[in-house]
Amino acid sequence: MVFLLICFKVKFLMCAVLIFLGAKMMDLHTHTQFSDGVGFIYDNVASAEEKSLNMIGISDHIHYFTPKKFNRYVSQIKRIKEESEIVVLAGIEANINENGVDILPDLRKELDYVIASVHLWFDIGYNEVQHYLNLVKIALEDKNVDIIGHFGNIFPYIGAYPTYDDLLEIIQLAEANGKAFEISSRYKVPDLDFIKLCVKHGVKLTFGSDAHSPSDVGKIAWSVKILKKAGGTEEDLLFNDLL
Repeated sequence: MVFLLICFKVKFLMCAVLIFLGAKMMDLHTHTQFSDGVGFIYDNVASAEEKSLNMIGISDHIHYFTPKKFNRYVSQIKRIKEESEIVVLAGIEANINENGVDILPDLRKELDYVIASVHLWFDIGYNEVQHYLNLVKIALEDKNVDIIGHFGNIFPYIGAYPTYDDLLEIIQLAEANGKAFEISSRYKVPDLDFIKLCVKHGVKLTFGSDAHSPSDVGKIAWSVKILKKAGGTEEDLLFNDLL
């Protein structure tokens, strides 16, 4: 009974914070049992509905899929989308590797969006910052990619950070290619100055919890708050026309 009461209070406070911030709510970075999550697609969507989100995206890791499994994944999302009270999008999280992003055009055309993220190990120092940024540039020039996931989450581990000119180059490349950046509540990235630059240059943004369980879907309060602090509005969000 105590546990249920605590869960209710957490959900209530989460919704209250988001409503107070006056934002349309989306969570485009969630995982299910199709990759390394613990819930079903339906569970994530139900959690999003309970928390009054306007939109949820399912974005399982691409390297867990075979062609047959991918077809089941997309089919389930489409079926649940028809039954849901909110907008449900079919996405995927691809990997940015040295030789490119591991998403193929045949897969991309079945999806609403693709998140591309760096999941590699790095050494320490500014040279590794450049290495990371060069990988991100590959994704920004890939026509199958829509969103860069948790940009900059590795900088604290590298022990070095990009310069202003480095970041401006990244944002200008994103602007030129129509790419968006995820504001990740899990990693609390990108930082405020980067988000301000995105808003200034018209680079779209998304909210992402990076949830791996249904209970974590919609944990985007940090994302909402920092976008507002950066002077951003609903118009700065990708897919704002669907909200």
